[in-house]
Amino acid sequence: MPELLFPLDSTKPFTDQQIVGHNRWHPDIPAAVTVKPGEEFRAHCREWFDGAIKNDDSAEDIRNAPMTKVHALSGPFAVEGAKPGDLLIVDILDVGPLPQEDSGPLAGQGWGYTGIFAKKNGGSFLVDQFPDAYKAIWDFSGRTCTSRHVPGVEFTGITHPGLMGTAPSPGLLAKWNAREAALIATDPDRVPPLALPPEPRDAILGTLSGAEFDRVAGEGARTAPPRENGGNQDIKNLTAGTRIFYPVFVDGAKFSFGDLHFSQGDGEITFCGGIEMGGFIDLRFEIIKDGMATYNVDENAIFMPGNTPPQYSEWLAFSGTSVTLDGEQRYLDSQLAYQRACLHAIDYLTTFGYSPEQAYLLLGAAPIEGRFSGVVDIPNSCATVYLPTAMFDFDVRPSADGPITIDPGIGAPKA
Repeated sequence: MPELLFPLDSTKPFTDQQIVGHNRWHPDIPAAVTVKPGEEFRAHCREWFDGAIKNDDSAEDIRNAPMTKVHALSGPFAVEGAKPGDLLIVDILDVGPLPQEDSGPLAGQGWGYTGIFAKKNGGSFLVDQFPDAYKAIWDFSGRTCTSRHVPGVEFTGITHPGLMGTAPSPGLLAKWNAREAALIATDPDRVPPLALPPEPRDAILGTLSGAEFDRVAGEGARTAPPRENGGNQDIKNLTAGTRIFYPVFVDGAKFSFGDLHFSQGDGEITFCGGIEMGGFIDLRFEIIKDGMATYNVDENAIFMPGNTPPQYSEWLAFSGTSVTLDGEQRYLDSQLAYQRACLHAIDYLTTFGYSPEQAYLLLGAAPIEGRFSGVVDIPNSCATVYLPTAMFDFDVRPSADGPITIDPGIGAPKA
């Protein structure tokens, strides 16, 4: 096992650890650990809400999830020799749930969760159709998982970190805050909001204290969206074996990560759409000097996906076009097309006895494939969503005999 450089004690909250991480982006958050290029190491990661979500049959914790506390990130890690303009090579060597902890109260201790977030607390990709909070608990058995809240399925997880990124420069941070503030100003009372401005409440900033803490807390960017530094991209294919190339904006790169998922469908469509968990990740860094200019990668990471995803080969796919549920034609709206494809898949799964919420939770958690299939044929984009048929305990394909009726069990808890 690589040397553990960022340990977390499961019996203590994130802020009481031996090394305290952070939950905002800012160049002045001090590095927690320094590593050399080529050094292999392990870090523990806390589930993004630091234990606020429980293994029970209630969704009250999802409805009241403390959004100002996310994400609980491990880091920053300073990489010796990294300078602005370099590319940071990040190799994911391994990633998984909390080692040697197969049961316990924290997500990652033998279980994880998926949540549909309420419209008043973040919402989801299909927020207008699913405005209320729901939850599904998933139990891990090796690389596979099942759920008492979505029975009839078992699948191999596509385990990955949802969030990884380098620290922004002062100029890049200012750019983020200005453009997101301008967006919020176009509809400041929107629910859910158009963006999340800096929020000092619940900020965690490593070792900072006093006036410096207050300044950084007032400026730090929230970690919810992906940005030029990487961030919360929720790319399900960043599995073990992945190599990623991140732009470097500050000395040492100040790389941070977290938001581990046992599995996730493309898009993380329920917002808390992966199977959230705490766990570990093994990494190695290298540096390409002046790589940003050499390869024209001045923003947003590029990556080589790992070779360890689930080996599903048979799929049932659904398509959608850029026409609203009310029949309004939109011009090449690929996001709308993907929403319609997901809704078609949900409608289909209800014919077997699932509730719409159970089907939605499944699409967020299972390793479904989402694709923009046609984006040039005006006026309609076409998007598709692929469901692996092998994850079902029954034949999910259409047939002349009609759909079988499954026992939906206790259902998905609603807040």
